[in-house]
Amino acid sequence: MKAAPEDQVILLDVQRLDNDVTRIAHRITALQKGDRLTELGTTAAGLRAQLAAATGQVEDAERELARLESDTATAQARVERDTTMLQHVSSAKDAAGLQSELESLQRRIGDLETAELEVMENLDGFRARVGDVEAQLADVEAARAGLVAERDAEIARLESDRESATQSRAAVAAKVPADLLALYDRQRARYGFGASLLQGGVSTASGVTLTNSDLQAIRQAAPDDVVLCPDSDAILVRTAESSL
Repeated sequence: MKAAPEDQVILLDVQRLDNDVTRIAHRITALQKGDRLTELGTTAAGLRAQLAAATGQVEDAERELARLESDTATAQARVERDTTMLQHVSSAKDAAGLQSELESLQRRIGDLETAELEVMENLDGFRARVGDVEAQLADVEAARAGLVAERDAEIARLESDRESATQSRAAVAAKVPADLLALYDRQRARYGFGASLLQGGVSTASGVTLTNSDLQAIRQAAPDDVVLCPDSDAILVRTAESSL
């Protein structure tokens, strides 16, 4: 293929802008994945699980406390009933039976009240745990929200930069003959680079110094010949920097 040397040089600007677009796209993808956001999301999920467990403990303790209080109230009601009956009973046997039941009820009430105190102590601990986890979760969610806002702002800025680079690329590429641009696009799609500057005997696309035999073949090519880099397969652009 033949192409004017000045048209081949334009491909370096096209390549630079394509590199900019690719770099910005990679940066956007990295921000969208957000390693720190993922870490905070995992931490938040763990805290939610802890909060659910702690809340369950609170609810279980509250139910147990309610049951104990109900049992205590029932026992106290029976004490009041038996005390009243004892005041009016005439039979010694019945009085002895009521007295025995009252003693049993008092022991029962004592046991229930001890159990209530234990449950209330546990309940205080469970509620404190819920409050602690809620505070931790709020901090994590606040940090995550802040990072999301920063990420979204940065992505918006990068999207603007990418749009600007894409428009510039289109404007520059429009100056390149269609067949030369098609070759550039094909080589870039296949190998990652469409154009490479030969600078001091080094292909900038690959960073490799060309062999003497490769350089000799390039020297023999006409200025308007389109030469491919033997290492990167990109269009090798020759300028005064090429040291040919």
